[in-house]
Amino acid sequence: MFKTQMLSLDEYLREAENAHGHLCAGQVLGVRLAMLGLEKLGIEDPRGKDRKRLVTFVEIDRCATDAIAVVTGCRLGKRALKFRDWGKMAATFVDVSTGKAILEWARAEGREKEISPELTEIAGSAHLADEDVNQHLALMQAARNARKFSESDAIRAALTAAGIIVENTKDGVRWRRK
Repeated sequence: MFKTQMLSLDEYLREAENAHGHLCAGQVLGVRLAMLGLEKLGIEDPRGKDRKRLVTFVEIDRCATDAIAVVTGCRLGKRALKFRDWGKMAATFVDVSTGKAILEWARAEGREKEISPELTEIAGSAHLADEDVNQHLALMQAARNARKFSESDAIRAALTAAGIIVENTKDGVRWRRK
């Protein structure tokens, strides 16, 4: 059984509303994305004993990002929240102690209900476009060049979780789908 130190959905929503200034569909979605990602990673206390295990990549600068920060405890100033402006309602949660990464995103089919009732983990690399893979690889290389190896490793872990095999060769980085 998953034993949790996490708060309930309602408690997180109240905290998100206080932190953000209002409660909206983006806040609800962000809380749900974060709770699901943490559960799948087995992170029980993200703002306490497990806080050093987690790095979160958010792909949009909207209300959901504030809610994700509330649930995870990840902050830009702590270098545990990474913003990548790809305009997607998505977040990747990385357990740096295991290298496991979970990408969660809102599905467009849920729009008629304001938020998606079901958040889906990437099941295979077909969900990640070639352009997105190349963007991730460029970010990974930039992090390596800046000697930010934990960030580089987190990006590689996210790609691996998405079904992308990254290979370093004498001619540079190559990738392929599983």
